[in-house]
Amino acid sequence: MDKILRMLENDARLTSAEIATMLEKEEGDIKKAIREYEKSGVIVGYQALIDWDKTDREYVSAVIEVKVVPQPDRGFDKIAEKIYHYDEVKSVYLMSGSYDLQIILEGRTLREVAQFVAMKLAPLEYVTSTATHFVLRKYKDMGVIYEAHETDERGNCEI
Repeated sequence: MDKILRMLENDARLTSAEIATMLEKEEGDIKKAIREYEKSGVIVGYQALIDWDKTDREYVSAVIEVKVVPQPDRGFDKIAEKIYHYDEVKSVYLMSGSYDLQIILEGRTLREVAQFVAMKLAPLEYVTSTATHFVLRKYKDMGVIYEAHETDERGNCEI
């Protein structure tokens, strides 16, 4: 049934009937499998991927590297939990390498993101340092390529 998950990951709008047709299975079996995936937490949600640059919404995305001191018996879980409860935070990942947590954050302005880091994130107990990187442009997100065709002014060629 991994095929069902891959299909939904690629297009969450697919109906049980459409999936059943594509997999040559009974619709009832597909509905049952999806319910079980949802109940067991394998499927945790459904979302639309939106190109906000094509709207009038003003926002800034940032990737923040966070170094923390792991807590006894909880490791990184407790601090990650504190961080992911903030509305501005879209994602939190435990990383290997030179920092511990990676945070994807959205705000209305650069100042709003900077204030979040300075007033909410950096003062948290066990946070030892942060590094903020602002997203300038998305080319591909969640496997979807954004329109990237622009004219190069130097040679009038498409890039």
